[in-house]
Parts: sequence; structure tokens; C-alpha cells
Amino acid sequence: MRLKDKVAIITGATGGIGRATALKFAREGARTVVADLNAEHIEQVCAELRAQGAQALGVRLDVTDEASVKAMVAQTLQTWGRIDCLVNNAGITQDARLVKMSTAQFDRVLEVNLKGVFLCTQAVVDTMILQGSGVILNASSVVGLYGNFGQTNYAATKAGLIGFTKTWARELGPKGIRAVAVCPGFVATPILQTIPAAVMQKMVEKVPLGRLGSPEDIANTYAFLASDEAAYINGAVIEVSGGIMM
Repeated sequence: MRLKDKVAIITGATGGIGRATALKFAREGARTVVADLNAEHIEQVCAELRAQGAQALGVRLDVTDEASVKAMVAQTLQTWGRIDCLVNNAGITQDARLVKMSTAQFDRVLEVNLKGVFLCTQAVVDTMILQGSGVILNASSVVGLYGNFGQTNYAATKAGLIGFTKTWARELGPKGIRAVAVCPGFVATPILQTIPAAVMQKMVEKVPLGRLGSPEDIANTYAFLASDEAAYINGAVIEVSGGIMM
């Protein structure tokens, strides 16, 4: 088990990719913090992890609220005494073309997707520095690399996470802490269920591998990057998209 006894915090851990990541980390032996705003689903995911024989801690978390973030970190340290990995997975979309996007839509996406990652990482980094080790994994997107119609706000945040990653790799690398950004392509999560079948088919046709990604594809990448097998990967931006942007 490549993550045996490591303590990992996963934000947005009850959704498609977040839940798959929590399950994967548990199978790899991690003690996992299931952190999410959706209190109703937190215990469901924790129960799944415990059914695998894993240790799980469920915490309701609002990544935009500094007090909520600090309380989650304090609870993690009180329970297990260390933090080895933070997966900044929580994020939202509020799409609109530039000419129609409201300032409220713009601000809300930046607050969750950028400020939330800043707050969570800042809250764990002192512990990682004291340990002399840690991994910060940021959920960017191919949209952050190439842009996307109707996603001014979302694309800006995902590009911003790449900037976070490269900066933190430089600042924290000498402290033994790695930072890596993962850029998923189109992934089959409940969000895509609202997309018409014809549009979905066109999306699939753009992928050289001929399929959408699965949440497990992304979770497997996170698990490798969190492990000691990836000990020399720092500041990287890893595209997990089936080759869609070639």
C-alpha cells in the first residue's frame, strides 16, 4: 500500500472525483479526512472507507471560511497528529459568456476555486514545514491551460492554480514539501449529465483514446503523486485528458 499510514485531507471529497480519490487513498492505506460542504454525504463516504478497513474522519468544511478551514486542520491534528497530503479538490463552476457574466458569478468562482485553495494550503503548511515533508495537490484543469468558451471565471481560477503550484514548489521545496497541479480533461461525473447526448458525443470524439475520463483515472494520478514513488516530482503540471489537447 503506497500511502500506508499517511494522513491525507481531501476537500470536496463527496463528489465524483473527490469521492473516488478518498476511496483510492483508503485502499492505499491512507488515513483520510473527508472534508466537504455537503454534511449529508460526508458520513456516507466515511462509511465506505471504513468498510474497506480504512481510518476516516469526516469534517464539514467551507473552504472560503478561514475559521472553518482552521477548525478542520485542528481536528485533523488532534486526531492523527500530522498531515502528509492535501488534495485541493473542491471547486465550482458558474458559466456564462463574458458579455453576460455577472460580477457575482465571477467573484463566487474565484472565492471558492482560488481563495479556498489558498486558505486550505496556508492552514496546513506550517505543520508540513515542521515535519519536513508534505504534498500539496491542486486540481487545475485543461481549461486552465487552453481556455474554454463561457468559462472566463473558471479558466482564470484553474490557470491561477498552476501559478500557485509553481510558486509553492519554489517556496516550499527546500522545506521538503512538493506541490503539483493535475489538469483533468472531460471526466464522466454527474456534472456532465446535463449535457445533451449529441454534444457529449462530440466531446468523446475529440479524445484520442475514444472515451471520457473516469473519476478513478484522476484518483489514481493523485495517489501516485501523493506517494513516495513521486518523490522527485515538484512544480509539475500533469495533464490527465486522454490526449484531448494534442
